[in-house]
Amino acid sequence: MKNREVIEKILAYHPSTPGYKGCDEFKTGDPEAECTGIVCALSPNIHVLKETIRLGANLLIVHEPTFYTSADQGGWYEDFDNEVYEEKRKLIDDHGITIWRDHDHMHMHDPDSIFTGVLKYMGWEEKAVCDRNTGMFAHFLVDLEPVKLKDLMNEITEKIGLNGLRYIGDPEMTVTRLALVGHLYPMYFKDKNGRDVEYSVNVIRTLEQQADVIMPGEVIDWTTLSYVRDAVELGKKKAVINIGHFNWEELGMKYYKDWLPGLLEEEVSVTYVPSKDMYHYLDKEGERR
Repeated sequence: MKNREVIEKILAYHPSTPGYKGCDEFKTGDPEAECTGIVCALSPNIHVLKETIRLGANLLIVHEPTFYTSADQGGWYEDFDNEVYEEKRKLIDDHGITIWRDHDHMHMHDPDSIFTGVLKYMGWEEKAVCDRNTGMFAHFLVDLEPVKLKDLMNEITEKIGLNGLRYIGDPEMTVTRLALVGHLYPMYFKDKNGRDVEYSVNVIRTLEQQADVIMPGEVIDWTTLSYVRDAVELGKKKAVINIGHFNWEELGMKYYKDWLPGLLEEEVSVTYVPSKDMYHYLDKEGERR
């Protein structure tokens, strides 16, 4: 089976997108090469590339950009030299690795493939209900057995494989409902009255009416997070678990490995490789973890 044929099967599995033009495309390599194995990973970082090489795979399917720009054009086109790019590109080319990005199509599923993976591997599938009345990203509301925030955070840290996490709230507070919400950067939508509403405002609504704690996909500090900090200082039982964009979406690519072999009728090996937490944490005593 050729690399191109693998991708054609994946695109047939995804929702139809006639005339699609976006970031989901080949970034490196030879689509016509015979596929020697597939690696699924969130990010094509050096660790993932080395594992791909060790496994003898030549098709790497990723969710995030390869060469450090949002445009993700499959190369480096700026007006200054980038030695890191050059070394990474040489590693890819020397080992004949074909990289294909699957981002937009994963998010077009209903439910979203990334949310599905997070819910599955956190063990929350049977506990979650979907709230679509949010203006943009659907929220998944997860009903939990009463648990202390610190214990919930420890569980998340262990299951995703984090070096640590940031949070706002009282670690001793009891949590009974968590909301998985989307990215909290400045985004606006039209409400039913035609009014421009910031998505973060509806996340605040979720915290006011439906959840004790949110785990957002990405954050800025001046909207929902500032609301939660003020809520905590006023004695309210509210919290944010901030694990970061890549860590939040990591389990979506672990889920990728679950459904892909069935499409290929087991003809090619498929391996999930964690991208690993990019952050380390320095505590007050100067200890790194």
